[in-house]
Amino acid sequence: MSPISKTTFEDWQNEQLKDAKFIAAAHELEPGYQVARLRIQKGLTQAQLAELVGTRQPSIARLESGERKPSLSFLQRVAEVLNARIEVHLVPMDPSEVRNP
Repeated sequence: MSPISKTTFEDWQNEQLKDAKFIAAAHELEPGYQVARLRIQKGLTQAQLAELVGTRQPSIARLESGERKPSLSFLQRVAEVLNARIEVHLVPMDPSEVRNP
């Protein structure tokens, strides 16, 4: 395994929260953001998390970046390694977003 990351989550978050684009993207990419947050809090690199999940580092990078939407089974494996649970919320759409069949 690679050495444990020395960056604390708080340091990383404080730096990122200076960027308005990051804040907007974080809301849009919430699952990936949460995975990155938990991974960093546990002192894991993407490669270390990938090894624990049984996948490769690029899969974790794609998940964290929001490049691809993960399957629920993959997200569950990641959550288990990070000692987390998945919660799904259905939120009513704004009336302007409703499409009629």
